[in-house]
Amino acid sequence: MQSRLIRLPKNIKQVIVIAVDVAMSLLATWLAFSLRLDTWYWPRGYQWHVYQIAPLLAFPIFVRLGFYRAIFRFTGMSAMFAIAKGIGTYGLCFFCLLLWLNFPGVPRSVGVLQPLLLLILVGGSRVGARFWLNHILPERHEDASRIVIYGAGEAGAQVAAALQQKKPGAVIGFLDDDPQLEGKTVNGRRVYAPNDLENLISSYGITDVLLALPAIGRARRNQILANLRRYQVHVRSLPDLTDIVRGRVAVSDIKELDIADLLGRDPVPPNWALISRNITDKTVMVTGAGGSIGSELCRQILDARPSCLLLIDHNEFSLYSIHEELLRQAKLHGVPVILVPLLGNVRDYPRIKEICKTWRPRTLYHAAAYKHVPMVEHNPAEGIRNNVLGTYNLARVAVEEGVSDFVLISTDKAVRPTNIMGASKRLAELILQALSACPNPIFGIGKDPDGIEQSNKTRFSMVRFGNVLGSSGSVVPLFRQQIRDGGPVTVTDPEVTRYFMTIPEAAQLVVQAAAMAEGGEVFVLDMGESVKIMDLARRVIELSGMAVKEAGHDSHGDIEIEITGLRPGEKLYEELLIGESPQRTIHPRIMKAHEDYLPWSELEPALHRLFEAVAANEVAHIREILGRLVSGYVSSTDIVDWVYLAATQEVG
Repeated sequence: MQSRLIRLPKNIKQVIVIAVDVAMSLLATWLAFSLRLDTWYWPRGYQWHVYQIAPLLAFPIFVRLGFYRAIFRFTGMSAMFAIAKGIGTYGLCFFCLLLWLNFPGVPRSVGVLQPLLLLILVGGSRVGARFWLNHILPERHEDASRIVIYGAGEAGAQVAAALQQKKPGAVIGFLDDDPQLEGKTVNGRRVYAPNDLENLISSYGITDVLLALPAIGRARRNQILANLRRYQVHVRSLPDLTDIVRGRVAVSDIKELDIADLLGRDPVPPNWALISRNITDKTVMVTGAGGSIGSELCRQILDARPSCLLLIDHNEFSLYSIHEELLRQAKLHGVPVILVPLLGNVRDYPRIKEICKTWRPRTLYHAAAYKHVPMVEHNPAEGIRNNVLGTYNLARVAVEEGVSDFVLISTDKAVRPTNIMGASKRLAELILQALSACPNPIFGIGKDPDGIEQSNKTRFSMVRFGNVLGSSGSVVPLFRQQIRDGGPVTVTDPEVTRYFMTIPEAAQLVVQAAAMAEGGEVFVLDMGESVKIMDLARRVIELSGMAVKEAGHDSHGDIEIEITGLRPGEKLYEELLIGESPQRTIHPRIMKAHEDYLPWSELEPALHRLFEAVAANEVAHIREILGRLVSGYVSSTDIVDWVYLAATQEVG
């Protein structure tokens, strides 16, 4: 009831307070007569005029002195002094008016008693309203969070104590599934059953539910989240169990709901024997080290204790950031590793050759790629340069410099692609498949007739997976930003579906898959069930404490979901396999397949023709060559290259 009253429009609340003050002025008048006459009485004669004078005189004085601008929940000593001043002014006027009018049957002492009683009633009403509206909690701002903590265990108690120091009064109580805890108190706050949440929201205006359940399984966590989605509350969570065990729980640790909670499935624990196989005590190189996947790969690799980790990226700030983070992590955990940040572009063959010749990496993870489908569709030549030429350069250097293991981070968009980005990643896979099957490749066929034959001892493998939640350009950070901006949340099509995986899980599986490589495999990560983007958008909105505004119901809901239409090159759904019947591996989430490819003697000359078309930005020719090389590639759009469009419009 309190929260409903607080949310009323300001003018309605003012009318309510004025009506209460009028009633109290009449009550004070009746009490003053009763005390003076020493009996409970009923007004008669000229005494009725006093009941008319009291509210008519008090109202303009109270308005003039700002009685109805104050917020009862924040009533303090200054407000009480203002009330005393206002009623003092009213009392003087009231007493003088009664003396002057000299009504028969109206004792003069009523002019003194009535203002004193009114002071007690008005002042008491303000104080009582403050305690009632705040439930005797310390003062807080109107937009402050009102939190219940789900989990009355040690983690919940720790964070409640931290919150009470930083934000007094923010924690209203606890929710817990244990019926034996119901009704008890933790840190002075009561423990309620989860079914009491609706009443708590109504009574206390709960805005946030904080999950303090670090040790429960995913299935139970999913049940709790499904239940909480029915309520308009913002759901947030604590860090993982290791941080809590180390005693590092603080207010700053509270974060948005873990992205894994939006997937609704448990990641498989890593196999450390596989993770360490190609990393421990070896020199490892990661391209795109500053990106979402590359940086997480570096973190996982550091945990496996390489002797040297080479970080390659062309973005200076991203490279600086991951290098500084890894230095701190290595120092914190005592990892004796050499960290080398190297600015460089995978399209620059001499630079990559120089790096590999100097440090002789044992394992190379190639994560540098342009991956945003519409962006590459609008800039196709640059997408091919980065994704295809970059992979070609790295693969060539790996063979020439004797890199033992080369791992390409690929994508589900490489399967029967409808866009340049997917076709470029499939072509990158084809390069590695062809090289893996060629023991003595020659680089420069069709360009250099005297190309040198190389002895190939590199194990090439590819790891293909779907969308990564939380990466740059991922939908969840976009949805959260759109919600913070007040909406709408944009979805390209109501039926669009995608496979999703968290960044840490994807990086761990990449490392483990590569350790099982024998050469030429396309590893496919089990992404679970595909997720409807519309359902994901609803889940993010509801777990942010908002309601979805349905189309045609403008008065209901907070955030609207807007359908924008499929973007250039975008598919309704993605696939992970080109062929059928993938083989299982020793890891339950990793499958492998041997897919069709072109022999190196045919592929390499075609690549040089593609690179020539890229150099001339001949987009139509680029798409034609991709159509011949990449099986299943059918573009879903006309040419949308910005330069091509600008040039043709200018000509037209």
